Amino acid sequence: MRLFPGPGGKLQISTGGGEYSVWSRKGRQLFFLTADWHIMVADYAVAGDSFAAAKPRVWSQTSLAFLSGNYPYDLAPDGKHFAVVVNPAESQEQKPIDSVIVLLNFFDELRRRVPSGKN
Repeated sequence: MRLFPGPGGKLQISTGGGEYSVWSRKGRQLFFLTADWHIMVADYAVAGDSFAAAKPRVWSQTSLAFLSGNYPYDLAPDGKHFAVVVNPAESQEQKPIDSVIVLLNFFDELRRRVPSGKN
């Protein structure tokens, strides 16, 4: 990670590497995926020009699917929930994929099921 804009070198968040980072929208958290596709989270603090990150911890034991370079997850605006594509090998049911489900009006349905809490 590097500070933007401005001078300074890289800042190390994880000693085990990480990819597909997502900044929380409401909190002070940075999410990323490990090499085995688990979601990690590192809390951070900003004061003036300084940035300090806590040691990352596992956010979920569920392994996500590899999507050929695309993000297999995204953080909901509330910062507490994710939309994810789970690794099929971790599914409880081991049946072949023989169909595709197309979900229309996804965000309308998501807003209905997970209200934003704004009045």
